[in-house]
Amino acid sequence: MAKKDNNVSVLAFEKKLVPSDGYMYGTRWDDRSKVTPLKLKEKSVRGTISNRLKSAIKNDPTKLNKEVEKPNLQTVDACSLETDQNTLKLHFTLKVLGGIHVPSACNNTDFRQTYVQAVKSYIEKEKFTELSRRYALNIANARFLWRNRFGAEEIEVNVKALNKDAEQEWQFDDALQYNPRHMETSDGKVNSLAERIADALASENDFLMLDITCYAKVGKAQDVYPSEELVMDKGKGKKSKVLYDVDGIAAMHSQKIGNALRTIDTWYPEFDDPEASVGPIAIEPYGAVTNLGKAFRTPKEKQDFYTFFDKWARGEKLDRIEDEHYVMGVLVRGGVFGESDK
Repeated sequence: MAKKDNNVSVLAFEKKLVPSDGYMYGTRWDDRSKVTPLKLKEKSVRGTISNRLKSAIKNDPTKLNKEVEKPNLQTVDACSLETDQNTLKLHFTLKVLGGIHVPSACNNTDFRQTYVQAVKSYIEKEKFTELSRRYALNIANARFLWRNRFGAEEIEVNVKALNKDAEQEWQFDDALQYNPRHMETSDGKVNSLAERIADALASENDFLMLDITCYAKVGKAQDVYPSEELVMDKGKGKKSKVLYDVDGIAAMHSQKIGNALRTIDTWYPEFDDPEASVGPIAIEPYGAVTNLGKAFRTPKEKQDFYTFFDKWARGEKLDRIEDEHYVMGVLVRGGVFGESDK
């Protein structure tokens, strides 16, 4: 970022959506009285050679035959329902925090004052209504199931607010009715949940604690998909795929659940282009989608977080309210955003 008179070299924000890990259990859709924790299972399999081969091998039938005769031995983690189970239960908690108007670290008083004023103006005008509706929608549509959502016959999401003297419950009996690609969808239950989330985000020091349980009818004895651990050097490890568990219970990383909840950005430039759009993307400073190897918000196009934030936090107006939603979404995400002091 360009050097400015009110340069802020130390600037950080704590995340305001704080999910726990998601714990996975097996049960039956029509009888949920028996619920068992899902365990990881180790498999050793003999795969086939399927990688691209050098021209000298693939163009010579004899050499090709010798190559494919080689065993491709792999040891992997897997996870599945038991033979009498047809439903995955995923459980996690979500804490929503207020206090977004206060950076967790900021070494410039002038910048802090203009930033606080910009946030208060946004809250007075928007009250976090749009962002919270989108977060609530991603709870209702069970986006956090990721791969487990595809091919599920039925999905139900139960949400409970656990705050003392402010308990409330929402039940989304048919999560599949909410299309994850459509962020404009809404109904009374989504709006009610969004209102509680918005109240917490807009507060100075309040919080909301949600308990979220999801049931997905995926089929008897079918595979389910916990998070996969990052193995830095698979060549030296025993397994080629390592799945995540906590105390023997298959689980999903809190980061993966958080990424699903903040997949609300439909304001990036290519969203309206049917050939280029991938639907809503996770709120990120550069609109990064790592599995596509692409940044959808580039500084060159002046659509990235820092371009907007540098103006907005110093008192300048942005052209679109959608750009303000995006900036606030990144601040809810949290991060370290200090400028270079050189």
